[in-house]
Amino acid sequence: MNEQDFILLLRQGNQQAFKQLVETWQHMVYNTVLSIVQDEQEAEDVSQEVFIQIYQSVHAFRGDAKLSTWIYRVALTKALDAERKKKAKKRIANLKTWIGIGDSEKETEAIHFQHPGVLLDKKEQAAMLFKAMQKIPENQRIAFTLIKAEGLNYEETAAIMNLTIKAVEALMHRAKDNLKKQLQSFYTNQ
Repeated sequence: MNEQDFILLLRQGNQQAFKQLVETWQHMVYNTVLSIVQDEQEAEDVSQEVFIQIYQSVHAFRGDAKLSTWIYRVALTKALDAERKKKAKKRIANLKTWIGIGDSEKETEAIHFQHPGVLLDKKEQAAMLFKAMQKIPENQRIAFTLIKAEGLNYEETAAIMNLTIKAVEALMHRAKDNLKKQLQSFYTNQ
């Protein structure tokens, strides 16, 4: 079945087509979201939201890009929205603590994130990388995640991010430079 016929079935509310969509894309969506939110439970929740969003808005999919590109865009948007909400809650909690109405016993949140796709002997290095990724600009983090974690090429990443290939190349160059700066102390202390 070609992509247009598959999209038509999705638009008609065909449950078998939607089941096939989830089975085909669930790992990609989960891994993409997990690379952004860096929390397994939150990644599961956001991944479910992604498929709900796709189900509810498939009729609005214009077909200007491949279905996979659109799914990546929805996953990235949902993951970034979740990150923004988390950061806003953290800022409010810090403000409450600062003015004396919050929990002063609150622990600072350390990242102990473990991505399931990382080999056991590389877990410490991966944790440091994911921690450093949180400190680089969002668009650099997205490009780096899509290319390095998801294995997409520059052309696919450009389509997903709605940028030119040159712009993605520039983002990757800056992301690598920023990550090197972030990780320099980790590697000089070993």
